[in-house]
Amino acid sequence: MERIHFSIVVSVYNEEAVLQHFHDELEKTIRQLDYDVEIIYVDDGSSDGSRLLLDRLVADNPYAKAIHFSRNFGHEAAMIAGIDHANGDGIVCMDADLQNPPAMLPQIMSLYAEGYDVVTMVREDRADGGWLKHITSGLFYRIINRMSDAQLQPNASDFFMVSRRVAEVLRKDYRERTRFLRGLIQTVGFRSTTLAYRAPRRAAGHSKYPMSKLARLAFTSIASFSKAPLKLGIYSGLLFGLLSVALIVYSIVMWIVDRPVGGYTTLIIFLSAFAAVLLLVVGITGYYVGIVLDEAKGRPIYLIDYTTKEKDQ
Repeated sequence: MERIHFSIVVSVYNEEAVLQHFHDELEKTIRQLDYDVEIIYVDDGSSDGSRLLLDRLVADNPYAKAIHFSRNFGHEAAMIAGIDHANGDGIVCMDADLQNPPAMLPQIMSLYAEGYDVVTMVREDRADGGWLKHITSGLFYRIINRMSDAQLQPNASDFFMVSRRVAEVLRKDYRERTRFLRGLIQTVGFRSTTLAYRAPRRAAGHSKYPMSKLARLAFTSIASFSKAPLKLGIYSGLLFGLLSVALIVYSIVMWIVDRPVGGYTTLIIFLSAFAAVLLLVVGITGYYVGIVLDEAKGRPIYLIDYTTKEKDQ
């Protein structure tokens, strides 16, 4: 029987402090596996010593290589690049911060062997998340599931496995510049399952996703899966239309009974609320137009500076 081959795609961005530890943990896990494995590190334009350290880590490793971007293109682009260059029957994407524990790999690969095409890793707990991240994460998934036809698994992470045929779908048909990959893999169909895990504290370094970036990622994700925000213009237009009719009727009645309406305060409140909603709708529409513009330009999702072992050959 032909041995199953796995590709492990590891996204790296300024992880010099934890990279050696992660690599050691990954190697220890791989030695326990009864599968053929390749490791693909994707350096997303790191500005610390991650690039040089990666080159040293893969130099003497026959089944590992490092892809270096020409600049920072973002975490999503790094995962897509790894999938594009993977040769495995199954492809596991994970981060290098050790919050995606390599010890979970045997369970993930066993699920592939059982016939699953997609394994979504779901955080049941995170040691350094805090109550705020827990609340905002839950709120995000409730909002996106209410606003879109796709129903995403709450607390899903960028730690997941896809089969070769799902990877082919991502390579050929899901090439949009604005994407939410952990959501996309849950909407392609095929045989899917989830696996719960506990995300430990970072071994070193700090999170690359402050609240501002998380908020931007949340809106990008909603825009990728739902057109509902664009309907805000219709709903707000109907609401202010009804309010306008009510004010007109009220003003006419007051004029008939000869009781003048003191309208200055009412008018200011009405116009201020209308302007705020109008600007919000224009901003949301502009964001969607920006996404369409990026797609129309057709610029590459990422650019590779070099791949370590190809450069050495």
